[in-house]
Amino acid sequence: LIVSRTWLNLMDGGGVQLGRWLIVFGIVFVVVGILFVFGGKLSWLRLGRLPGDFAWGRGSVRIYFPLMTSILLSLILTLIFWLFRK
Repeated sequence: LIVSRTWLNLMDGGGVQLGRWLIVFGIVFVVVGILFVFGGKLSWLRLGRLPGDFAWGRGSVRIYFPLMTSILLSLILTLIFWLFRK
């Protein structure tokens, strides 16, 4: 039976790091789910309607590019991941 080094690292305690990442991603998914469910009630949050979010429309074609929202979420996630690394 051939066992890969990755599996041996997980068995050797490297799985703790994997477990932490799974917890972080689970929390992120829960927060995103809550934002989807209660998004209408959180109108003060204005995600997707920030200055710098671009929307163009002509006829039945709509193009939406949430630039500022993407930058803001990227900064928040970077901060969260940076805090978990420490």
